[in-house]
Amino acid sequence: MILSEKIASLRKKAGWPQEELAVKLGVSRQSVSKWESGSSVPDLDKILRMSELFGVSADYLLKDELEDAVPAFAGEEEYPETRSVSPEEADSFLEMCTRLARRTATAVAVLICSPIALILLAGMAEAGRVQEDLAGGLGTVILLLLAGAAVAVLILDGMKADRYEYLEKEEFTLQYGVKGIAEKRRQEFEKTNRVCTAAGTVICILSVVPLLLAGAFGLGDLACIACTGILLLLVAAGVWLFVWAGTIYGGCQKLLQEGDYTKERKQKKKKRSALVGVYWCVVTAVYLAVSLPSGSWESGWIIWPCAGLLFAALWGVLDALESRKKDRT
Repeated sequence: MILSEKIASLRKKAGWPQEELAVKLGVSRQSVSKWESGSSVPDLDKILRMSELFGVSADYLLKDELEDAVPAFAGEEEYPETRSVSPEEADSFLEMCTRLARRTATAVAVLICSPIALILLAGMAEAGRVQEDLAGGLGTVILLLLAGAAVAVLILDGMKADRYEYLEKEEFTLQYGVKGIAEKRRQEFEKTNRVCTAAGTVICILSVVPLLLAGAFGLGDLACIACTGILLLLVAAGVWLFVWAGTIYGGCQKLLQEGDYTKERKQKKKKRSALVGVYWCVVTAVYLAVSLPSGSWESGWIIWPCAGLLFAALWGVLDALESRKKDRT
């Protein structure tokens, strides 16, 4: 067999599509396709990388006469689990983070704002300005349309980012030059990230001020409901800043395996992923159980900041317990 045939054969035996081999090598799928069709030849460094991935020698790939050599993975040995990130793949990942950050942040903000119309219409219905059935139906339709559009964007963006999921969950190594690329991007964006984090925090804290003022001056139920809508808009603006900056800055941290993406934290997240999902499902159920029967959406908001603080406390307790367990061992 010639080189092109060996690459195709080894890839198929490994059970990898061309896209997966391309990701592992830091090249495009078209490049792999050209190699397998014989229209182009991979560089030497790519051949050496393939020899590591397939568990065969470089001689086996390069020398046509070595047709009977048995790849290492054909026996009992396992494939190497540690991935290697190339400069091309790192640059592509960081560009994707920058491109998707605005879309993701906007989708999350829209989700937060989606109940506003329902809340306002429900308040107007209580004040007798709109028919109750019309308010409930129209408000629900608007909520579902906004939420559906936002969720669709998040799902599509998530599918685009699936190929880089291993950066968040698995351990990997960086090829020469990748660390410098990631560190440069992080340093360039660090000031912007700090400003967005500070501004988002201030906006979220001040978001409750209109509601408190409306209650303090006795402006009535309708004004309080309107202020609840303003509260959600301000929270959405603060969260937009968090998500936009966090997506871009987090991309650099993922490559450098720093912050929330160190090897230790990745292991913790794997262990606690089920707990996180159950916790926020319970919080959402409590919010709906409190707000839906009474229609007091403006009073149920307090559940979310309390849940966030409780979650942080719970996470800290788990960290302390794990740390104590390590000290004992």
